[in-house]
Amino acid sequence: MGTEEATRRPRVQLPHRTTRPLRAVAKRVAVATALLFLVVLVVALDADGYRDSHDGRVSLLDALYYATVTVSTTGYGDITPVSPAARLINIVFITPVRVLFLIVLVGTTLEVLAERTREDWRVARWRSRVHDHIVVAGYGTKGRSAIKTLLSTGMDRASIVVVDPDPRMVADAAEAGFVGVLGDATRSDVLGRAGVPRARQVVVASARDDTAVLITLTARQLNPTAVIQAAVREAENVPLLRQSGADNVITSSEAAGRLLGMSASHPHVSAVLEDLLEQGSGLDLAEREVRPEEFGRPVTAVGQPAVAVVRDGVTLPYDHAACSALAPGDRLIVVRSTPHRDAEPAAPEG
Repeated sequence: MGTEEATRRPRVQLPHRTTRPLRAVAKRVAVATALLFLVVLVVALDADGYRDSHDGRVSLLDALYYATVTVSTTGYGDITPVSPAARLINIVFITPVRVLFLIVLVGTTLEVLAERTREDWRVARWRSRVHDHIVVAGYGTKGRSAIKTLLSTGMDRASIVVVDPDPRMVADAAEAGFVGVLGDATRSDVLGRAGVPRARQVVVASARDDTAVLITLTARQLNPTAVIQAAVREAENVPLLRQSGADNVITSSEAAGRLLGMSASHPHVSAVLEDLLEQGSGLDLAEREVRPEEFGRPVTAVGQPAVAVVRDGVTLPYDHAACSALAPGDRLIVVRSTPHRDAEPAAPEG
C-alpha cells in the first residue's frame, strides 16, 4: 500500500482524554477575561459618567465590580450610567460585549461536552470494530521497520495500532494511516485503549530493555493468548523477556554485530542476508502451508527452496530426518524472489 493511498485514508488518532478539553476551556477563559477587563477599562476612563448609590463616586474597584455584574447579567443596579456618553457606550459597546461574554461561556460548555461525546463515540465505534489487530509499542526505528515489513506482507494499515508517548510520533503514525494511541505503553489503561485484550499480536519495539520488560508484562496480563514479539539490545535480557511473557525475542545489538562480522568475512553471504531482511525486494523469506500435492514428499522436492519445516510448533531445519516426508498441518519456511525495487528495466531485444 503506497503513500498516496495512505494519505487518502482518514487519520485515526485516539484522543488523549485530558488535553484537548482543558485547552479549549483555557482559551475561552482567556477570551472572557479579556472582555471583562476591556469593560473595566472603558468604565474607568469615563468614571464621571457613572453614579454609585452608596457614595456617588466610582473608583477603579467600583469599575471592576460594575463590569463583573454587568457582563454576567447580574445587574444589581447600585451603579448606573447617568451621562449621555456613558449610556451610549453601554448601548453600543457594553451590551454587545455582554452578549459575546455569554456566548463564550456557553460555547465553552457546549464545546467541551460535544468534544467529550464525540471522543467517546469515536473510541466506542473503533473498539467495537477492531479485533485480531497488531499493536506496535514504539514508533522509533525498530517500530517503523517492523511495520514496514508487516505492510509488505499484505497487512492492512487499519489493522495496525501504534502506541508511543511522543505526540509527534503518534501524529506521524496517524498521518501514515495507522491508529495512533498517545501514552506510556507500560500502563495497562494505555494498552487497553489500544485494544491489546483483543489483539492478535503485540510488537514491543521500545528503545530501552527495562521498558520492553514492563510493556511485555502488562500486555501479557491483559491478553494471555496474544503472540508477543519483543526486541532487546542486550542478550542478557532475553531470559527476562521470555519470563515476562514474550514468545519471540530479537537481540538487536548482537544481530547487527553478527551481520558486521559476516560482512567482513563473507561479504556475499552478508548481502544475501541483508536482502532477506529487506522484505518486498529481491529475496524474501515467507511462511506457507504445505499443499496437498506435497504430502509425503521430502522438503527438497517442493517448488520453492525451503529452509525449514514447522511441525507441531517446532521448527525443523530442512536436512532434519523428519523433513523427509511432509505431513498435513506442516508449514514451510521458503525463500522466494520478488522484483527488486532498484532493478533496471530490461532493454528491448533487437
